[in-house]
Amino acid sequence: MRHQKHGRKFGRVRNQRRALFKTMLGSLIMREKIMTTEAKAKELKIKIDRIINKGKKAQKAENKVAVIRDLDKTIPKMAIKKLISEEFIKKLGKRTSGYSRVIKLGERKGDGAKMAVIEFVQ
Repeated sequence: MRHQKHGRKFGRVRNQRRALFKTMLGSLIMREKIMTTEAKAKELKIKIDRIINKGKKAQKAENKVAVIRDLDKTIPKMAIKKLISEEFIKKLGKRTSGYSRVIKLGERKGDGAKMAVIEFVQ
C-alpha cells in the first residue's frame, strides 16, 4: 500500500528523476510553456510553484546568495538568472500561488500517452 507516499516515480531511480525535473523546470522557466505527458505536467506544477516562491524571496532577501545556492540544486543557472529578474516577477503579478496551469491535450499518436501543456498564468 502507498499510504502517505507522495510523488510519482516515472520508472526511474532518484537521480534520474531529479535530472529529468531539473531540465524540465529549466525549460519551463526559459520558454514559459512546454508540452509533456499529463503526469509529468502535474508533478511539475507542484515543483514550479515552490521554486517561484523561492525566487520571489530571493529578490527581496538581503542574503540572495543563500537562496540562489538552494535554487542551484533544482534548476539550471540560466533559469535562475531569469527567475530572479524583475521582469519575470512582474509578469506573475501579486499572486501568492497558482503561477502555472496544466491544459490537457489528446493522446500521443505513437503510444497513446495522455499529453498536456504546462504554462505560466499571466
